[in-house]
Amino acid sequence: MILDDFRLDGRVALVTGGDKGLGQGMAVALAQAGADVAIVSRSGHNDATIESIKAEGRRGLGLTADLGKTESAVQVIAQTVQELGQLDILVNNAGTIRRAQAEEMTLEDFSAVLDVNLMGVWALSQEAGKVMLEQGSGKMVNIASLLSFQGGIRVPAYTATKHAVAGLTKALANEWAGRGINVNAIAPGYMATDNTQALREDPERSRQIIERIPANRWGTPADLGGAVVFLASRASDYIHGHVLTVDGGWMGR
Repeated sequence: MILDDFRLDGRVALVTGGDKGLGQGMAVALAQAGADVAIVSRSGHNDATIESIKAEGRRGLGLTADLGKTESAVQVIAQTVQELGQLDILVNNAGTIRRAQAEEMTLEDFSAVLDVNLMGVWALSQEAGKVMLEQGSGKMVNIASLLSFQGGIRVPAYTATKHAVAGLTKALANEWAGRGINVNAIAPGYMATDNTQALREDPERSRQIIERIPANRWGTPADLGGAVVFLASRASDYIHGHVLTVDGGWMGR
């Protein structure tokens, strides 16, 4: 049955930034599809997500790490494998954003975004890739952005990293597709999360954004559930290096 191909029973997933927002929504969706799920956050406030995972009858593991420090990747991957026995799915969701006019953005702010959004994704992908290559299978889902395709306003560092995430997704797919690992990405549209709070609280910008979205609303974490389960499951076995937009129609307009 085709629906069986979407099941994740017996799989172990790791979701970064899983304590809230999009990461929390994707972690719970993976658990609903049958996966045991580890989440990692900088805050360590993982209890709510872990409770939701366990409510689905799955094992949950909460980890704390600063993913802006690349050495954290070794620790996070090792803990997941040690505690849950394996690693089959990596969702690179953790990210940060700093807003400023390009001429006013400090090098410190630019580097801080780069460290989390790109270097952290690279380090985790490399470490998880070692595990997946050894076992001959695995699914990686990077979280890109509409700003993987566009320039945005007042977010030069974020835009640069999200373009890079799309490129890294394709580069890793080229190397690992023939070795059992699927590497793809999801590019969410304008989602109601902490990162977009400033935009949603600006009446003019919020109105402009909603008018540009054919679905006529901001997205929610639940809107990514189907996409992440699909890309983490057997149903996507012949999909490699793809950036899937989940944007309410924004890119088609």
